[in-house]
Amino acid sequence: MMATVLVVTLYQQPAAPADTTRGRPCKVLVDSVGRQGQRVEVRAKETNVFAGGGVLAHCEGTSTTLSADSVAWFAGVKRFDMIGQRNIVHIRDTTLTLDATTATYYLAQERLEAHRNVVAVNRTTGTVLRGPNLTYYRAAPGIRDTIEMYSSGRPTIDYHATADSGEPYIIVADRVRFKGNDKMWGGGRVTIDRSDFAAQGDSMQLDQPTGFGVLVGKPAMEGKGARPYKLTGTRIELGLAGRELRRVKALGEGVATGSDWRLTADTIDLRLERRKLQRAFAWGPKDSVRSRAVSTTTTIRADSLALDLPDEVLTEARAFGHAFSTSKKDSTKNADVDWIAGDSLIARWTQVPDSASAPKTRLHELISRNNARALTHVQSEHDTAGPSINYSRGTVIRVVLKRDKVDTVTVTGHADGVQLEHRPPAPDTTKHPTPTPPNR
Repeated sequence: MMATVLVVTLYQQPAAPADTTRGRPCKVLVDSVGRQGQRVEVRAKETNVFAGGGVLAHCEGTSTTLSADSVAWFAGVKRFDMIGQRNIVHIRDTTLTLDATTATYYLAQERLEAHRNVVAVNRTTGTVLRGPNLTYYRAAPGIRDTIEMYSSGRPTIDYHATADSGEPYIIVADRVRFKGNDKMWGGGRVTIDRSDFAAQGDSMQLDQPTGFGVLVGKPAMEGKGARPYKLTGTRIELGLAGRELRRVKALGEGVATGSDWRLTADTIDLRLERRKLQRAFAWGPKDSVRSRAVSTTTTIRADSLALDLPDEVLTEARAFGHAFSTSKKDSTKNADVDWIAGDSLIARWTQVPDSASAPKTRLHELISRNNARALTHVQSEHDTAGPSINYSRGTVIRVVLKRDKVDTVTVTGHADGVQLEHRPPAPDTTKHPTPTPPNR
């Protein structure tokens, strides 16, 4: 942005040509001084320069321009100070526009430091940073090949992947670092917000070219749709495709919750399309806590789980490895509990009629395969004594429910089991007393 060679000429310069020296040092030429300029010779071959009253300048051979109320050049330390015109310094580079109250450029390091009311805009992507300070390292041969920026004091960033990426991610952190146009780090109470989701953590990393992001330090992510969901874990990874979030993965102590379900596992992987949750996967190491999915009245445990959630509505769960599920007809404490187990398990839900405005689902089918076992309570509408209890074993067991009650149980392949009926009530002897035998 500035120069390793500073030439101060206190006369009007012609308009700057197009940038032909991007990525290399240049001469800063002062185009005009509003009030006065002064040279002070400190020692031989070392002259400081001061100018005020409104200073306009440009970098020779480029389109880079700057304006300030006053400037100072300290030749001994190769430092160029700019103090704001109406509290604002304006700098226009080929890759960055910058406004601030004060700015200082260190030519030897190609480093610019801006302070107070900083607004920086990346001209390539449209990303905007607002904060109390910014340190900008310019790309220059022999020094660095990529621009870098640092800011502290909880700056706010409107982050764009590309210039046409639409709605930005709003990122706030205690401190941030940028490398190039597409890599970013944040530390200290990081928050990321957009209309469809919010995320937070103690630190974050975002690498746009690889589509990878990560949050650590008590991270959490929340979907903001009509049916919100939340994910927490030891570490949360984000998968990006352009401007869209397509994948959210919790590693270590993962917990995901939706409006009518809850999922816990060592690792949880959520997949999104059209800014809505569509699928969820859960698994963990052999010796870790088993994956667990819970709906309103159903709990499933297994080595790994897969949930289908089209547009954030639970429709099917598949469990693999020592699968075990319990179900209750309602959420009361004393409700009868049915269970089904096997090497694998499928649970299916259907949408409750007349719930289109806020979709609700109800469990209607359970299928267990290989080493299948099930214990169910079967209630007959003609039986007033209470439900019978059925225990079954087989290769495949299929349980069909109607209105949260077991309707049929079908067992195939080496089927066996037992059916327990309620004992009929004893006769009421008060209405029909036993006659007394006559005396003999």
